[in-house]
Amino acid sequence: MTASSRRQCGDRGAVSLQLVLVVPLLLLIALLVVQFALVWHARHIAQYAAERGLAAARVEDGTAADGRAQARRSLAALGDRVLIRPSVIVERTATRTTVRVRGPVIRVVPGLTLHAAGTASGPTERVTTATGGQP
Repeated sequence: MTASSRRQCGDRGAVSLQLVLVVPLLLLIALLVVQFALVWHARHIAQYAAERGLAAARVEDGTAADGRAQARRSLAALGDRVLIRPSVIVERTATRTTVRVRGPVIRVVPGLTLHAAGTASGPTERVTTATGGQP
């Protein structure tokens, strides 16, 4: 047996072993990229729903229930597959209104649960006099 044939026999199966080790790692990296892109997208959905809920709840005749309903409608319109079972919390006082939307993001990587949230806050609209007091 010559030296070159011995070298060839010693390298047999090396490509298969590298393939078995590298391909799962590459697939995991690809899945992680997709997972974090979905989290980024879900954060934008949650923020949009919170802003829409704030717009409905902060008006003079608005209520916390109006804001919650508008946020839920916005979530439904954008698709409920990315942000799973989102919670909508609306706090409305005489001076400030806050809407929080939060929920888990759909899983692509098994065992990895990530959450996305959006918050919008602003002054509650009310009629005041020129001096700043209530009419």
